[in-house]
Amino acid sequence: MNLNLKLSVLALAIALSSGSAFAQVKKKPVTPAKSKPASAAAQAAPKGNTLPVDEQVIIGKLPNGLTYYIRKNVEPKNKAELYLVNKAGSVLETDDQQGLAHFTEHMAFNGTRDFPKNAMVDYLQKSGVKFGADLNAYTSFDETVYQLPIPSDTVKIFENGFKILANWAGYVSFDPSEIDKERGVVLEEERLRGKNAQERLRVQTLPVLLNNSRYALRLPIGKEDILKNFKPETIKSFYHDWYRPDLQAIIAVGDFDPKRVEELIKQNFSQLQNPAGEKPRTKYTVPPTPGTAVKIATDKEFPYTLAQIIVKHPGTPTKTTTDYMQQMREQLFNQMLNARLGELKQKPNPPFLYGASSYGDFIGGQDAFTSIAVSKPGELEAAVKAVVAENERARKFGFTLTELERAKQDALVGIGNAYKERDKTRSVNFVREYQQNFLTGEAIPGIEFEYNFYVNNIGKITLAEMNALAGKFISDQNRVVIVEGPDKDKDKLPDEKTILQWIASAGQNITAYVDNVSSDPLISKLPDGSAVTSEVKDEAIGTTTLTLGNGVKVVLKPTEFRNDQILINGYSFGGTSLASDDDFTSANLAAPIVSSSGIAQFNQGQLDKKLAGKNVNISPYIGEYAQGINGNSSPADFETAMQLIYLYFTQPRKDKDIWQSQIDQTRSLLANRGLDPVNVFQDTVSAVLSNHNFRSMVTTIDRLNKATLDKAYDFYKSRFADASGFTFTLVGNFDVTAIKPLLTHYLGGLPSTNSNQNFKDLGIHPPAGIVNTTVNKGVGEKSSVQLVFSGDYEYNDANNLQMDALEEVLNIKLIERLREQESGVYAPGVRASYRKIPGGRYSITIYFGCAPENVDKLINATIEEIGKIKQNGAQPTDIQKFVAKEARSTQEQLKENFFWASYLASSLQNKENPDQILTHVSSLDQVTVQSTKDAANKYLSGKNYIKLVLMPEKTEKK
Repeated sequence: MNLNLKLSVLALAIALSSGSAFAQVKKKPVTPAKSKPASAAAQAAPKGNTLPVDEQVIIGKLPNGLTYYIRKNVEPKNKAELYLVNKAGSVLETDDQQGLAHFTEHMAFNGTRDFPKNAMVDYLQKSGVKFGADLNAYTSFDETVYQLPIPSDTVKIFENGFKILANWAGYVSFDPSEIDKERGVVLEEERLRGKNAQERLRVQTLPVLLNNSRYALRLPIGKEDILKNFKPETIKSFYHDWYRPDLQAIIAVGDFDPKRVEELIKQNFSQLQNPAGEKPRTKYTVPPTPGTAVKIATDKEFPYTLAQIIVKHPGTPTKTTTDYMQQMREQLFNQMLNARLGELKQKPNPPFLYGASSYGDFIGGQDAFTSIAVSKPGELEAAVKAVVAENERARKFGFTLTELERAKQDALVGIGNAYKERDKTRSVNFVREYQQNFLTGEAIPGIEFEYNFYVNNIGKITLAEMNALAGKFISDQNRVVIVEGPDKDKDKLPDEKTILQWIASAGQNITAYVDNVSSDPLISKLPDGSAVTSEVKDEAIGTTTLTLGNGVKVVLKPTEFRNDQILINGYSFGGTSLASDDDFTSANLAAPIVSSSGIAQFNQGQLDKKLAGKNVNISPYIGEYAQGINGNSSPADFETAMQLIYLYFTQPRKDKDIWQSQIDQTRSLLANRGLDPVNVFQDTVSAVLSNHNFRSMVTTIDRLNKATLDKAYDFYKSRFADASGFTFTLVGNFDVTAIKPLLTHYLGGLPSTNSNQNFKDLGIHPPAGIVNTTVNKGVGEKSSVQLVFSGDYEYNDANNLQMDALEEVLNIKLIERLREQESGVYAPGVRASYRKIPGGRYSITIYFGCAPENVDKLINATIEEIGKIKQNGAQPTDIQKFVAKEARSTQEQLKENFFWASYLASSLQNKENPDQILTHVSSLDQVTVQSTKDAANKYLSGKNYIKLVLMPEKTEKK
């Protein structure tokens, strides 16, 4: 179960979520699937400027007011996405119901009329639906949404899916004993997501940001005392009032007969009734803030210093062609402005760690123009002024015509890709679209209309229109300024007067932006290359392996899974294992630096502009034991991808500014890393599990200071000097014969010295024996636990299958024991990993968060569950659940490019026969009660056992 708070876009950039800003990315053109050819009438703007409704979706309403959306879609095949959407979230709670909208969501999985207690989850797991990963739900301020991905090729299972949705919609039991058991789970979810710096800052800032509105007073998680003590009648009252058909929608998209689905909806949901004297569904808003409100907030454990400037505007759902044109302008504006901010990070001394400005959706029916600046310690003024100055530059001088044309090209590439993939779009993409239509009225015109509208109208967007937007977005009215930082830097943070002065004075002496572009081609002359010396076909899995004259091998798997995608991967053994200890830090930085420095004569900014309008992404990497290339392209841009690969081998760029920028930013991020208990714990985990080998630990300032650009660049060149050991895999929409000339010229033209280098086994793995490590850090009453079993491993398909089964069985048992029975955790997990390179090793990690006082009890319960499997083997029902899930997921993966790209690369590196995937499903019968017992005794013996625990500072571990 999830709480949807629309948290900060900042989290996407540096894994930071302050909890004080909301997502600012306006809905992009959707990526729908197969539609009928659009008629001329459909392509033209309908009468009244209202956007049309995609004719491929059936929309209906039952007499009781329940709305439904039905669409047939065959990606993935034999599967359907069934959703229940309720216009009921935490804003509708009374004072004594705070947290019960979310609690109701939990109770829907703990007993309904037709599925008592845990019967629903048990039934779905046996059908191949995984709890949490597949079967899930979320509660937000304004809605609660239940998701059920379900097989559609078994009639009974599929039809029961609608019974399950109906049970959620109107027949949740609210058994008092189940309520009491679930209290602990919900409180542990609150503990897992909260009791940290982000939550404490949120409490300080949200009342200001949301102007003490209903949204500020109704966070979905609720209040702890209410969650502990509410009576069953109180939650039943919420369910009675707000889970009603006139506030509900059923969304069904998948591989099925739409007419039959409509019948199932009518059969299962027509009996639902709205309550007598129903309460009106109030639409809450956030009242405007006169002028500017400022909030300065600090926390002992917050490791960043940042400022956010949020200017709120009335929101407008996209319903008309006029709205759609404005949405297009906003997307172009965001892209151009953030491209400029991105260029600032390429300077030798960037003014911020992260900076962004964008206009988009906010909350409570509003939009907002939000600017975010994350600074280096003690340099918030420079960060704020740099971001605000770029906003001002756009307001005063506007954008250039070349910037606008590039942004338009990129937008056309995005909508063009969606259009080309219209018959390969996954069902869940449609579900999200229809969900927004129900909740906000957002139009659903379909990709046929959207693509044609883009093509026919983007050229009409003028530079003058774009240049007027910044003046509309930027204002000192209805504005909120939030500053957050660590307690220890409180005296360095500005007061209200100072931060407003910074904002007002930023950009006073700015000049117009100069667009630095290059007209040079990426490659002026086609490389001579080398011929194909060997060609081997594997008819079973449809691959062709080419060996080129320079020793490069290319494994080709043409597919029809996607229309506009080719995945490209290349590897050769070596990696940083070949770097000396003294040179390791430089070597470890080599690939990130080179991949950010441009290529040949183009710096990174020029390269980005050169690639505008192209659907291509290529990056070099250097890992611990291998180096290589990762990327993708459209079929149309495949030659550009080959050119980039060729240049990353032959003309990598050495950029002192990029080096200094990244060193400076890394140094700044390290400065306050130790304030966050999660960072401290994870750094300790990394140290212990690597037996304190510095290569697997977070770098230090001292090691960073000793790294040099010369060493990094030289190491990079040495790793890519000899392509004779490289193997490339290409998976996607291409014709082998057609692309051969490009492969022979570009990959066949890579340098070759036949050095036959390999990796070194550095012996980095968890220590043998019993290890107990406790970290005391943090003021919140929360603990984290990791239990690690490890050892030598014989890597083969049979053992890997037993390890996967053991992982899933243990996951099932720990959810049952630690969550459902003990009510002591929210989301326990088991992660089994195994490898062949550099040597056969395995590790099984069990992890969970909990209350400090429950650590020992829950560890003992975990060990007890392990003991049961060691003594008796897995229960047959749990094996059945694993087999069902594994068979379903394998059948889906075999139709995915990303799976094949990863699988082929892994098979090649591990020298395995890739054909064995074809018998994987039939081999699942090798998982038995005895085999799981044997695996548990072998891999969970406790001979090598590491216990890692994070406890708060004030609680000493006994």
